[in-house]
Amino acid sequence: MNGFLAVFQIPELKKRLLFTISMLAVYRFGVFVSTPGVDVDKIRSMFESNANTIFGLINLFSGGALEQFSIFTLGISPYITVSIIIQLLTPSFPYLENLKKEGDAGRRIITRYTRQGTILLALVQSFMIARALESKGLAVPSFSFELITMITLTAGTAFVMWLGEQITERGLGNGTSIIIFAGIAARMPSVFGSTVELARTGEVSPFTVLALLLCSLVTIYCIIYVERSARKIPIQYPRRMIGKRMTQAQVQYMPLKVNMSGVIPPIFASAILMLPATVMTVIPGMDMSLFSRFFTPGEWGYESIYVGLIVLFSFFYTAVVFNPPEVAENLKKNGGFIPLVRPGAETSDYLYGVLQRLTLWGAIYISLVCVAPQMIYLSLGASQFAYVFGGTAVLIVVGVTLDTAAQIESMLVARNYEMFMSQSTKTGRGGMASVGGGRGRLVRR
Repeated sequence: MNGFLAVFQIPELKKRLLFTISMLAVYRFGVFVSTPGVDVDKIRSMFESNANTIFGLINLFSGGALEQFSIFTLGISPYITVSIIIQLLTPSFPYLENLKKEGDAGRRIITRYTRQGTILLALVQSFMIARALESKGLAVPSFSFELITMITLTAGTAFVMWLGEQITERGLGNGTSIIIFAGIAARMPSVFGSTVELARTGEVSPFTVLALLLCSLVTIYCIIYVERSARKIPIQYPRRMIGKRMTQAQVQYMPLKVNMSGVIPPIFASAILMLPATVMTVIPGMDMSLFSRFFTPGEWGYESIYVGLIVLFSFFYTAVVFNPPEVAENLKKNGGFIPLVRPGAETSDYLYGVLQRLTLWGAIYISLVCVAPQMIYLSLGASQFAYVFGGTAVLIVVGVTLDTAAQIESMLVARNYEMFMSQSTKTGRGGMASVGGGRGRLVRR
């Protein structure tokens, strides 16, 4: 809290905070601007009857834009999906791998490819949504409606993508994560208020509300505890010459987080499960009840596939963001080594073994957090509470909050360091001046 209050005392951080809030206000305003050519009331009634399906989860990630069928219906999801796909494909394609190693120039090219892929995916998804609305009788079938829907939803996705990039560059935190955070957090007060109202009217017992709150607090505590946990690998550096100065031998620590993949596995697993559900809505005459157990959160089929995808993407994404051979090579070049482990290949194998064990525990942790609270809420009869305060949503909200707080803290530390160095420089200049004056007086005497 002290760090958050200090933001308002620093002009640069205050400016970044106000910019982030203004961009989120624009995003939330666009959520309520509906796409032309659809009956919004019919779509809302459809969501009320299908709130427990995977489309309720899609609506949650979009911040309620799907039930409004707004211009931001697709939200940031196409951008996230394409970004993850490119990150997963980078190690397999030498061209993308070389671009990644080229620094800022290569990253700009990869960013351009990501934007282009986002536009293509948004066009495909918007076309499928338009056909689904036509097949459900929620819109008049016509080529003009499909074209308008494709243009509108794709433009909305491009605008949300631009908002995210602006927040990342000129605001606080990662723009994409902040937008997802805003969509989920915006629905939390209303859902919590409706749950309390049900308890007041007697439809839900006070014991149930207390159980929901207790489970939510325990979930948040577990998320914070594990997200802050890391395995510290000792790195020994011998005495070495840096410039004209001899440094002493020292021991540093390489922290490997338990959950190195962050919130990527549940987000990507949800995106994978959303794709077949969206495709099946376009197929005429498709009976979705046959596959309800695979597209309804809380059913054994859905949860089994969801957990399997989380474990798969936890290992896959961790392998993408952390490369043991590269880390071992960098340690060898800098003269560092792990005690009792030979530099080079043995160090790489050692890091790989530690990483595999950490990733396994991290995947188990993510699976439990994303599944267990939601199952408890559903068993208590709080379906809306289960979606908004379920493990996946809370994991995203808490994770983004911790990352943003860490960024604010690093900015505060950097600013204090700059002030300390500037004061030291002024003090040093003053000391040299007094010494020089002393010498002058000695000469005159």
